[in-house]
Amino acid sequence: MKKIVGIKNYVLLYSVLFVCTIQAQTLNVSDTANIKLDLTYGIASGEELKMDISVPEGKGPFPVCILVHGGGFTKGDKQKQSKHLFKPLSDAGYAWVSINYRLAPTFKYPSSVEDLETAIRWVKAHVAEYRFDRSRIVLIGESAGGYLVNMVGAKSQKDTRVAAVVSLYGASDLLSRLNSSDGKPSYNFSTYFGVTGDNEATRKFLVEASPATYIRPGLPPFLLLHGNKDETVPYEQSVNFLAKLKAANVPAELITIEGGIHGMSAWNKINSNYAAQLVKWLKLTLESKH
Repeated sequence: MKKIVGIKNYVLLYSVLFVCTIQAQTLNVSDTANIKLDLTYGIASGEELKMDISVPEGKGPFPVCILVHGGGFTKGDKQKQSKHLFKPLSDAGYAWVSINYRLAPTFKYPSSVEDLETAIRWVKAHVAEYRFDRSRIVLIGESAGGYLVNMVGAKSQKDTRVAAVVSLYGASDLLSRLNSSDGKPSYNFSTYFGVTGDNEATRKFLVEASPATYIRPGLPPFLLLHGNKDETVPYEQSVNFLAKLKAANVPAELITIEGGIHGMSAWNKINSNYAAQLVKWLKLTLESKH
């Protein structure tokens, strides 16, 4: 009888280890990470907001990166667009949470901004449970997610303040985006922001919804990464955002991906070392907060 119980326990342990290994391989992270999928971090408009979590083995506390996917505010998923950063962050010894958020056209601005703020509060409320370092919470977003981290980082309220913000090809000046479209905003832009034309009310709204509007001294450090051949979100969005951040004495840096178009998948094809540069910047920036 004891042998049977022992065999059952062994089989159960093996099964758990096997499942964890498969999850790690699916998410492209270290197989020593503790992974939890589809945790609910909030409920908004009747929608359950889900996140995936990866925490390194060890006592911690670990720096934690909140990953925000792209997809033009209308699509995207926590396991897809952000996946290029899973392994680099895990290998660097960082915890990360990758979030889903409410999407247009069902949910317009500022729904996803509010969801990211909810995710930050959730992480802060669960630092003990998941061995997160409250003083080293980082926002990392790409494309639409880049806009979201720019916005939440720039508004930076007490309960949503983080240690650093990393934006990959995220917009910062929406009025400039409208101007560059000759008054004919893209489908995603119109769908999420509710903008259908160029008028005084629209322009006032876009200024209020622009991260650049909220830049002021005392914000957390920003890292911007952008390809100089990006035709989806113009490279100048990050160039101009950097200038405004520096003018307000906010620590900021721009990493230009030479020849890079829109998306980390495209950057991988030109053998860019953007992930290594991102991790290096994080280590230097977070060092003083440890």
